[in-house]
Amino acid sequence: MSISAPDGPEGTVVLRPRVTRVVAYVIGSVVMLAAIGLSLLTHFGFADTVGFLAFGLAVLWFCHREGSVRATAHADRLVVRNLMATRELEWAEIIGVVFPPGDPWAKLDLADGDTLSVMAVQRTDGEKGMTAARRLAGMIAARSGAEGPEGSAKG
Repeated sequence: MSISAPDGPEGTVVLRPRVTRVVAYVIGSVVMLAAIGLSLLTHFGFADTVGFLAFGLAVLWFCHREGSVRATAHADRLVVRNLMATRELEWAEIIGVVFPPGDPWAKLDLADGDTLSVMAVQRTDGEKGMTAARRLAGMIAARSGAEGPEGSAKG
């Protein structure tokens, strides 16, 4: 889990997974290099070469999306960028954080009764992932008036 120090206005904090980011970019690069290698070293037709390259680019794009998930805490809002969607929430919309055993990533309990996965806080990061969940719970408590981190970061 990578947690950047407050670097933006009003102490912006960015939470990112570590293991997933490394694995995603390694896999994406290997697949893209394999696609380029197959395109250059084989004697397939033009359409096949374009297909190999398109497949490599699609995998690289997907891996980039997986590797670039993050949660950015601003003074007035939390921006959660997951694999396919980005959602911006005001702190008052968030009730707490749950990180149930066995779940791959933390989830936000929202005031409207819904939950939102936070792929930036992942179990594969071990204790660093749990620390990030507790830190996120603390930020929610401090900025929205929710219960404290020990009560809202379950898991």
